[in-house]
Amino acid sequence: MTDEVNEKPTAGPSISWLDTALSPLLYVLEQVGGYIQLTASTLMWIFRRPFRVSQYLNQMEFIGVGSSFIVIVTGLFSGMVLALQTVHSLREYGAESTVGGIVAISLLREISPVFAALMVTARAGSSMAAELGNMRVTEQIDALVTMAVSPVQYLLSPRLVASVVMLPLLCILYTCVGLLGSYVVAVQWNGIDLGAFISYIESFVVLNDLLMGTTKSAIFGALIASLCCNQGYHVSGGAKGVGIATTRAVVQSAVAILIANYIITSLMNE
Repeated sequence: MTDEVNEKPTAGPSISWLDTALSPLLYVLEQVGGYIQLTASTLMWIFRRPFRVSQYLNQMEFIGVGSSFIVIVTGLFSGMVLALQTVHSLREYGAESTVGGIVAISLLREISPVFAALMVTARAGSSMAAELGNMRVTEQIDALVTMAVSPVQYLLSPRLVASVVMLPLLCILYTCVGLLGSYVVAVQWNGIDLGAFISYIESFVVLNDLLMGTTKSAIFGALIASLCCNQGYHVSGGAKGVGIATTRAVVQSAVAILIANYIITSLMNE
């Protein structure tokens, strides 16, 4: 007499295929969910005691003052090349005297916030991701938890606030230096009348231009800090993982800045 074996049908192959097909989507959703959760936690800890003022000041010094030199250099040459191209383009139409106003609007609305944010991403954003990643792999973040200190409040909140505060100031610095560079090229080297140069700046630039640039910069600062801190905070895999997280942080921040720039410009121009 043969033993009857009750075989239950399994959906192993189909489930395996479905898991493989959905794994990229699930990974993206997991990453986005973790990012939103960590950012929300960072925002909530800003308003909770204890308020470690020294941490905020240290991060403002690192992000703002530390990035001022590279912002000055890039702003100077951006203004110079923008003025050079504008003068040569408008000279054919006899409108080269308007170069001051055109350069000022271009710097305030687009070039200054975007380029300043990209420079801060390259310098300070990568440092955020690498520093937090090293703290994670060396278990310094776990040590903070052991000492009953919130790592989110101690490490992430100051970086977020400092980025949001300092990026608009760096944007203004970038614009001022860019205008100085455009003055040198347009007035000193190409003979544009100084009175016309200044007059067109006054007539072209309005308060909304300044508000657009500073608003963009504040949003870009929030994106840089949140994305870079998220990558560094969730590092795994030792030194190699730190390098991968730092690269991802810079790339994600740069792409997010460009996408956000288009969205904000579209909304504020309506």
